[in-house]
Amino acid sequence: MGGPRVINTNTSSGNLIRDSALGLVPETLDYYLALNRKIWECGPLTPAEIEIARLRNARTVNCVFCKSVRYDIAKADGLTEDKIAMIQDDFRDSDLTEREKLIIAFTDQFLNNPSGLTAELKIALLAEFTSRALVHLSLAVAHFSGFSRCAVSLGGMPDELPTMEISLPQ
Repeated sequence: MGGPRVINTNTSSGNLIRDSALGLVPETLDYYLALNRKIWECGPLTPAEIEIARLRNARTVNCVFCKSVRYDIAKADGLTEDKIAMIQDDFRDSDLTEREKLIIAFTDQFLNNPSGLTAELKIALLAEFTSRALVHLSLAVAHFSGFSRCAVSLGGMPDELPTMEISLPQ
């Protein structure tokens, strides 16, 4: 891939996000990090469910960094690499639970055609999730999509990265 369009040479904190191009605007980054923490720690969805949506978004947006990251709280919540491997195009035929499949279906719909929710998917979502959980999922996917698209648009990502476990950034 081409070189980065934006580079942060101002910091070397050891925090992947603060040291990225996003760290060039610390006035907004602190709010992003606070919102990120709230998405993971507050709301009705579990960390494993949030991670499924985040990883599906990463795959759709093709953010190399986001695809390689695993949040430790999602792993502690029971999300395994075997389950993560099922977040593919053929997820409907996988051993994921119906709830997990609905998270992926909703994430795909949100990212690709948010107004095109079919009656069938709407009925299935409302049977499985509370309205509060659907709002939480929507906010999580919007958040992850915005920042992964920002990372991709700033450029400079390698073609691939090894899988890495991280904690919620402070």
